[in-house]
Amino acid sequence: MLLSQKYRFLFVHIAKTGGTSVRSALEGLRWRDPWYLASFLCSRLSHLSGHRIATKLPRHAKVIAARELLPREFYESLFKFAFVRNPWDLQVSSFHHIRRERPHYLGGNDSFPDFLRWKLDPGRPYQYHVDTSIELQSDYLVDLHGQVIVDFIGRYERLDADFAEACRRIGIPAPALPHRRQATDRSRDYRSYYDEATAALVAERFAADIALLDYRFDPD
Repeated sequence: MLLSQKYRFLFVHIAKTGGTSVRSALEGLRWRDPWYLASFLCSRLSHLSGHRIATKLPRHAKVIAARELLPREFYESLFKFAFVRNPWDLQVSSFHHIRRERPHYLGGNDSFPDFLRWKLDPGRPYQYHVDTSIELQSDYLVDLHGQVIVDFIGRYERLDADFAEACRRIGIPAPALPHRRQATDRSRDYRSYYDEATAALVAERFAADIALLDYRFDPD
């Protein structure tokens, strides 16, 4: 998450949706925030305590955590936004990211279909760098009753335009988005990585995201 007290926004960072670029573009605002030093010190205190005190919102925390931890009036005053991504495309992106930066987490699977089947196996041991990309995106956006409680949901597929809209709602000029963590082998369309069976695996695992966010395997 990225919280700005001066500019009154809360960015909910869902893994593999362009969030690193969004954070990088917005983090420069912290130097204009008179509360930044106090927030930084609280963050360090949380780190030094092993995060046993609630003075830091984790990078990939869900919006419900912010609603429970922050004073209600302050939380309600924030512009809360997030970005989402087509689940089939997200899994391809995750595969390339792990293969490039943490190949020892591939579970011995060199091909995307084998990696996907292993990754979605409920009997596999938990691994943070693998499992953050199979959490439901919708869980980051809703309360305990399944109601969306963010104010704006941007899409990775139109990242620049939706980021500009988020900045407009915040009331700031849109900074340039640095395009970080791009995979090196993404000239292929994500659909070419799938066969009928593996596409169905993603459809089943991420059915809630597909329903809420209105994604399709073939958007055409």
